[in-house]
Amino acid sequence: MHTALEAPVQYQMVLGEHREPLNALLGQALRLDYRGTIRCIHCDRKTSKSFSQGYCYPCFKRLAQCDSCIVSPEKCHYHLGTCREPEWGEQHCMIDHIVYLANTSGVKVGITRHSQVPTRWMDQGATQAQPIFRVGSRFQSGLVETLFKAHVADKTSWQTMLKGAGEPVDLEARRAELTAACAEDIARLQDEHGLQAISVLERQPAVAIDYPVLEYPVKVKSFNLDKTPAVEGTLLGIKGQYLIFDTGVINLRKYGGYQVALSRL
Repeated sequence: MHTALEAPVQYQMVLGEHREPLNALLGQALRLDYRGTIRCIHCDRKTSKSFSQGYCYPCFKRLAQCDSCIVSPEKCHYHLGTCREPEWGEQHCMIDHIVYLANTSGVKVGITRHSQVPTRWMDQGATQAQPIFRVGSRFQSGLVETLFKAHVADKTSWQTMLKGAGEPVDLEARRAELTAACAEDIARLQDEHGLQAISVLERQPAVAIDYPVLEYPVKVKSFNLDKTPAVEGTLLGIKGQYLIFDTGVINLRKYGGYQVALSRL
């Protein structure tokens, strides 16, 4: 889904060349139909199975954007000369990244390209987010994130995230606390990579994010289009990349490349 940071977040569902505004559909009975066809989001090849949220198997094995270092940036091997696509790496990884704190199912640390702020936060369902470092590459962002992972989560519990808006958190206080706990290791990374490569961001304004939700589920039941190709129910909310129906929730990001139709009941 395409997002726009407004109050609340504005969502559009991407259906081929068409974008369907979703906020206006809250409270309406809808149906999603999986048509049985999956096309790779990179090469448009028809595939029987989707890998890494939308790729065919050849693209999954070949593309740098599907390598394990995308999930674990501290494992970047560009400097070893073994990047699958060095030019892609230069355009997407060897550029400024932001290390941030977010309040999703609780406080977590995360990373994103500077150009993906605040999109990344909305995709994760964060209700608050604050940049805490600006670094010169994806690899360096992974090194900083790894330091913080010893003290704070780096994953979101999606079930908890979908059960409510969560309690507000003083992210600046958490930033100061965590930065102090990691001070020696941060200084070591700055000595190795340079002060300009790893810059501490102090007292950055936290971004508050509100989602279009009429009612949160008490119990989270997730739909699987591979097992249940038709999903229907009253749309009660949208948060992260999830549609919240009165009958269950569905993570649309998981089904990149799936050919689906959206209709009103």
